[in-house]
Amino acid sequence: MTHPEHLRDENADKLHRLRERDPDLDRLTRHVRKFAVMMTARHGDRLEVWITGAEQDSLAPLAGFARNLRRDFDVVRNGFSPPHSSGAVEGNINRLKMLKR
Repeated sequence: MTHPEHLRDENADKLHRLRERDPDLDRLTRHVRKFAVMMTARHGDRLEVWITGAEQDSLAPLAGFARNLRRDFDVVRNGFSPPHSSGAVEGNINRLKMLKR
């Protein structure tokens, strides 16, 4: 995921024009940007506030996504928080399991 401030100029311009035309898209973009910043900067401590705001918004798909995040809140928050990832290890385990089969 790319940090929202790192969008290419042409993409940022297109998004700006679309947001001006559609208030729902503008609200959704604000939520998505906050989520993206939280993920890229690893601010798991902000997750509760983000979920609460998304659940209270009238955008049903966004509220549903937030409710699903709340179900596994500790896992999601911890995934955002540490500066390291177990992705490489998990990838090797998956590869070994596939070879074994």
